[in-house]
Amino acid sequence: MITNPLQAYARLLVNYCLEIKAGERLYIRTTTLAEDLVREVYREATRVGAHVEYDLEFRERDRIFLNGANPEQLRYVSPLYRQALEEFEAYLFIRAPFNLREGQQIDPKKREARQAATADLTKTYFARTADRRLKRNLCQFPTQASAQEAGLSLEEYQEFIYSACRLYDEDPIESWLQVRKDQQRIVDHLNGCNTIRYRSDAFDISYRTDGRTWINSDGQTNMPSGEVYTSPVEDSVNGMVHFDYPAIYQGEEVQGVTLWVRDGYVEKWEAKQGQQVLDRVFQIPGTRRFGEAAIGTNYGIKRFTKNILFDEKIGGTIHMAIGQSYLQCGGKNESTVHWDMIADMTQSGEIYADEEKIYEKGQFLI
Repeated sequence: MITNPLQAYARLLVNYCLEIKAGERLYIRTTTLAEDLVREVYREATRVGAHVEYDLEFRERDRIFLNGANPEQLRYVSPLYRQALEEFEAYLFIRAPFNLREGQQIDPKKREARQAATADLTKTYFARTADRRLKRNLCQFPTQASAQEAGLSLEEYQEFIYSACRLYDEDPIESWLQVRKDQQRIVDHLNGCNTIRYRSDAFDISYRTDGRTWINSDGQTNMPSGEVYTSPVEDSVNGMVHFDYPAIYQGEEVQGVTLWVRDGYVEKWEAKQGQQVLDRVFQIPGTRRFGEAAIGTNYGIKRFTKNILFDEKIGGTIHMAIGQSYLQCGGKNESTVHWDMIADMTQSGEIYADEEKIYEKGQFLI
């Protein structure tokens, strides 16, 4: 049993996930609830010689801003935030929410105005993270809000996070290097194929990947991780897909999403709950094409927690994201939205690569 999980977490984030070197600039974005982890990351990053800047969000800051901001304020972007995304070498986003529902009553038009104001930075972010000019990592700090959302006590949720990040292993960095090695054989096989088909009793959807790259998600960009992913050829996605896991968008839950797709374009959509959220999102430019297709490989994450950082990695699932593509995969679709939706494959799921069955009922056959 580790005696100081936050120190182990910080060492993993600084030395493995972000590979911080002396003289590099690190920007940390989180809330004041994650102060204890920020302190340890700051300590470790300083030890290796980095320069650290940070943004600690207080309770309801975004809600206060969006409700009260005038058009000029909505267009204003922090110079430090802009410099960090355009020039810094590393970016760490620690999720540590106060309240996962505090933004639900905000005027959607104000959100859209804010997204438009930061659209150039969103593009810069994806471009610089694609080739790791900006080394980025997304991770989680346990808070009461996220624990309640997951249906766990705070102590149970903390245990869940630390276990998923392998912080209880003797050497967490070595453990993640082994994940990298194990997943690489899957990536190598997929990168030799051009067509992929996801099929189950509930759906059948296919896409092409010629000219695209499958990525081994080994904990460097997300902690925890455990997935392989790509960006489909934009006009190649065809069929119907049903996502039986709830899909969460800006704190709003949408259940039972079904999408009908032809030549890469989402022509029809339905949800058992949250139809109005889908209707709204599909009006945003770029959202009616797919930016990602992926397979979850982390069999250590055994429960759904309504947190996409963990849920999309669940072993025995696939997920697809509408909106922004990954440039590192060769994707070309652009959007201010990247929304992952998850489907279970453990009951009847199959994956075919170039018409060869490579996956059945949640397990790879290769």
